[in-house]
Amino acid sequence: MRALALATLVAALVPGLASGMPASNLTGNVALTSDYMFRGLTQSWGRPAIQGGADYSNPNGFAAGFWGSSISERSYPGGAMELDLYASYGQSIDSDWSWRAGLYGYVYPGANLDRAGLAARSLNTLEANAALTWKQFTLKYSRALTDYFGVDTEQGYAGDSKGTGYLQLDAAIPLNDAWSLALHAGHTHYTTAQATPPANGARSPGYSDFGATLKYQWNGRWSLSGGVTYATNADFYRHTSSFPDASDTRNVGGTRGLVMLQGSY
Repeated sequence: MRALALATLVAALVPGLASGMPASNLTGNVALTSDYMFRGLTQSWGRPAIQGGADYSNPNGFAAGFWGSSISERSYPGGAMELDLYASYGQSIDSDWSWRAGLYGYVYPGANLDRAGLAARSLNTLEANAALTWKQFTLKYSRALTDYFGVDTEQGYAGDSKGTGYLQLDAAIPLNDAWSLALHAGHTHYTTAQATPPANGARSPGYSDFGATLKYQWNGRWSLSGGVTYATNADFYRHTSSFPDASDTRNVGGTRGLVMLQGSY
């Protein structure tokens, strides 16, 4: 069912992206970042990542695109890349308010828990989302339509993680023509917890994350950003074991800084 849902999303994206769209409706980006952070947790095991993607937007409100990043095999056994596929539709309500809703798929080619000696389990995830924007503030909710990045009973949880939700509030604050500040707060609510409590009692993987990023843009196409993120629930994430080697641990959350160089076209 997970594969069918992701295939449906791809089918919705590909015809539009390949059918002679006006170039003015297409944008792209490429970036080098010192750490790939997703919802307050590192996906590259604290190491640099190469990223890039392309987006299409239609004046009627439809938008679609794809985005990719290098990732760490320590978190995604057998995988070296994350490929995101997404599509959405939205409209303006008035000069200050707008809304958007869509689907977002995370695909990890080659990654599977059986590469770490566990029961076969894909890490691919599909979410539905809805967002409401007022001026520079956006409130967005995402809900997993599949297991949340493979979390289920076979990983020692009491149940599957379908329905796990992420609520976020973001603010984009222009400081002048070149400088801008992005602020973020989010919370991940898992629908399950570890079946057997660990020694420190941290059964639930749920957590909140916060971030602030300062960006400088020049030539209209290049930007340099510096940011800091913080994730709660240190008892759960402070000593995360890598899949290939359980003795190789890292604090994948906590306080982390990053620098990113990005180009757009």
